[in-house]
Amino acid sequence: MPGLLTESGNSSSVVSYSPAAETPAVYTLHHCLKPPITPRLSISWSRGNTLRVTILRSPETANSVEEEPGGKVVDLKLSGEDVDSEINDAVRWRRIAYGSLSPFAHLQNKKNAMAALSELRHSTPYDGDWSKYVLEYSKEINSLLGSKKSSPASLIEDPKTVLKNVEEPSSLKAAWELLEIFYADKQSHSWILERLVDWLSDYNTLFSGQVPSVHLRLVEFQAELINTQVVENEIKYWQAISSALAVGWLDIAVKLLRLHGSYQLNQLGTRETENGLVEAVAVLVSKMPRMRADLPSGKLGECYFNKSDFVRAWEKWRAQITKLDCSAFWLQCSHHETKENLKNLLQILLGNTSALSSATCHWVELYIAHFLYIRPLTSGLESMYVLAQKCIQLKPTSSPHKLMRLILGILEENTEVVLAECSRSFGPWMIAHATELLTAGSIEAEILLKEERDKLGGISLEESHRLVYAQVLSSHALTWQIAPIYLISCMKHGLGLLEILLYKQPAYHSQVLLKNIEICRMYDLDSVSSNAMKIAGVHHWKHGRKGAGVFWLQQARDEVRLNRIAQKLFDFVGKSISDESFEQWEGLIELLGSESKTAGGLEFLHKYRDFKKSLQQVQDGIFNDAARKAGEALILLMKNPSTPQRFWLPLLYDSLKLLNWQERPLLNVSQTNLLLNKLQELSVARLRPDFVEVGLPPQALSSVRVALATNLGRAILEE
Repeated sequence: MPGLLTESGNSSSVVSYSPAAETPAVYTLHHCLKPPITPRLSISWSRGNTLRVTILRSPETANSVEEEPGGKVVDLKLSGEDVDSEINDAVRWRRIAYGSLSPFAHLQNKKNAMAALSELRHSTPYDGDWSKYVLEYSKEINSLLGSKKSSPASLIEDPKTVLKNVEEPSSLKAAWELLEIFYADKQSHSWILERLVDWLSDYNTLFSGQVPSVHLRLVEFQAELINTQVVENEIKYWQAISSALAVGWLDIAVKLLRLHGSYQLNQLGTRETENGLVEAVAVLVSKMPRMRADLPSGKLGECYFNKSDFVRAWEKWRAQITKLDCSAFWLQCSHHETKENLKNLLQILLGNTSALSSATCHWVELYIAHFLYIRPLTSGLESMYVLAQKCIQLKPTSSPHKLMRLILGILEENTEVVLAECSRSFGPWMIAHATELLTAGSIEAEILLKEERDKLGGISLEESHRLVYAQVLSSHALTWQIAPIYLISCMKHGLGLLEILLYKQPAYHSQVLLKNIEICRMYDLDSVSSNAMKIAGVHHWKHGRKGAGVFWLQQARDEVRLNRIAQKLFDFVGKSISDESFEQWEGLIELLGSESKTAGGLEFLHKYRDFKKSLQQVQDGIFNDAARKAGEALILLMKNPSTPQRFWLPLLYDSLKLLNWQERPLLNVSQTNLLLNKLQELSVARLRPDFVEVGLPPQALSSVRVALATNLGRAILEE
């Protein structure tokens, strides 16, 4: 039944039922924090279009016994008249964008799998199951675009309520259902005309704002009905019945007929014949044969699945109408308006072209009326298009609605017109997803959409539209992450544009970077992932987040930059064990972990950290094996080629206690000679002009020489 949005206060219900506004969900919050608690307010997004407001309340601020100090969490749904329409549109668009992603991706996976299987079998790319997959895809998208929501029913049904209050449908959903009817739903082609009748019933309200329509006529009549005492004397009453009957809204036509005054108890004695004629027409309307599988709940008519059964029922029904039209009971009907208008209703049922044209408002309604009462078995788009042209001539429209233009393009089998109308009226989302329906329903459409064109840079129309939609997604911070699904389905330029998209994302945002890495992993873009981590590492390092910088450079295995960082770190690491500056970098060195070989020059800092810890234990008086381990760590550091020469003397100077160990020499002869040789190399290096002096006491070198000489002598004696 067509929808209606009535103004507040104009409802004609006997018992009005206006439910209270939906109250937001409130959850009590208990926390373990001890008073005093400063009252705090936190606002964040919850599921769907819901805004979550969290309020933490202290005992002092609770102004009643019922208000607990824990606080509350309130979910506020962003919908309805109180919310800015622009916000609603943006939220709705994002919901559709995310909701359509999964059906599109699943269909592409099935398409690729079937194409690969066909290559192995040397068969056609798609088999009979493909149309089933496309229909499933279409149904999922259709359900995503919304469903008609009726307002709560009255406690007592008002017999004068002609139309139910429902949410106004969207043109996008109406357009998608048109494409589904003609291209995707192969199983319903036998009763495609009846599907158009249902489509007009659901979406005729969309035409009301631009052109006159049956729905608008019924709305205007219902507004006057509550104040009308004798409806059968009103011309608008009969016009409403004729219009509803012409477009196949049989339930509304029968309901209006039974509002006739002859049904009143005080009138039955004097108006029996008149009432009988009204009821006879109502019964004929309710028994109208319909060529379809079934009918929705509340709809009138008798369904016939078989064509031959339908034809027999149709002929029998028409014969009953003709018999009633020629009946002598009309002479006994004293009410002129009833007699003339009932006969006009019979002419509509008999398919009188003039009566149908008068009862309808625009050519689509007249088109539907022809299918119902004149040509119920019309088949083939060519004959349907010819009929549409005739109806347009009878009911011309100065400014046709966008859905009218789409219908004509479909009936004309002009895929280019359909594509242009989808793109112009419904945007990039529609055209990117609707191509799957168009190619499933027509070989010519598949050739047109998949043919590579030089004017488009060697890509097809299908790929061009997907790239446009992916660009729209990429331009918004909340939808860029779903653009790769559409880009990867574009064989020519999709992968290259995906790399550009990923490079444009701000790598310094951790969540964006993690999403970037995940996308790269899905599509084997290892080089892009590595470069993104390098960019993040450099950015964090330059902005003082040294640990994050080293971490991401390690993840990227960027040994060149890690070596450069090592050289910079060497300038900041303390030259003496007493320096506090080394403690600032200890956490950074900890990031190197046990696998320090991949970190280039930073390997030295990791071992230097271990040496410092061992040496600290010795100076704190923890002897045992600590002194021996510290001596071994010193030798390893001095042998390691990654140890910078500038650290040789500080290492030896910090190790004086080890070299002068009282109990026994910690270093043997060969180890001591190694350190003496390093000290000699350092003495030679100091003669070079580029040598940089370290910040040690002047007697540091001589103290180390004496300590090494003493240790060498003791080691020789011990051996």
